[in-house]
Amino acid sequence: MLIVACGILGLLVGSFLNVVVARVPDGRSVVRPPSACPACGVRIAPRDNVPVLSWLLLRGRARCCGAPIPVRYPLVEAGTAVAFGAVAAWLGPVAVLPAFLFLAAVSIALALVDIDTFRLPFVIVAPSYPVAAVLLGGASLVERDNGSALRALVGGAALWLLYRLLHAVYPRGMGYGDVRLAGVLGMYLGWLGWSALVTGAFFGFVVGGLGGTVVVVAGRGSLKTHIPYGPYMLVGAWLGAVWGPSVAGAYLRAAGL
Repeated sequence: MLIVACGILGLLVGSFLNVVVARVPDGRSVVRPPSACPACGVRIAPRDNVPVLSWLLLRGRARCCGAPIPVRYPLVEAGTAVAFGAVAAWLGPVAVLPAFLFLAAVSIALALVDIDTFRLPFVIVAPSYPVAAVLLGGASLVERDNGSALRALVGGAALWLLYRLLHAVYPRGMGYGDVRLAGVLGMYLGWLGWSALVTGAFFGFVVGGLGGTVVVVAGRGSLKTHIPYGPYMLVGAWLGAVWGPSVAGAYLRAAGL
């Protein structure tokens, strides 16, 4: 029931994320005006704004003018539902679940915006700090685990500092949005544990390196080609969150430590 409930919530959140991804890069409000057809400007009726289902019933075309509706919209909605369900299945009914559902939503929005615009908007990343602090701190209070809250603070500061140093050494290789995002990811990884923090940071660089290699090998760019690094950071952080302790434990056993 928890997985299903989170999946339904993900559908609704995914519909909102489509608005965020479309409007935030242009500096527009995500609240007003109401959603309208991008082709003719007619306001979208509630019955045509049901996540995934409306797109299927309309066969991917606007009711008002017949313009095609990008398949990305239902994919984002369905993808967010799957992501929320997966997070619920991973964590279960624990106090920190809302915090990681929020991170899942922010991850999807930031990844898509970064791919589209090569930017990680300040108006999304900056508010994520106080939201993460409240949600993670609240979970620590509920679980009476002051250590996790302290690790979140240290982890956020440590990963922010690491990326800030990398940005200072080679600013052309990394945007400052990546530095801001590193602090948020560090809070979540630190809350989970030191192994999650270390492996999450490491996986971010590994995934980014692999992604850059694929771009070069596929002939889509060179070593100097600018690529959106935020999605790689996010994938690495989630890998570290889910599998970090297992990977760290396997490494320590292999090293005889």
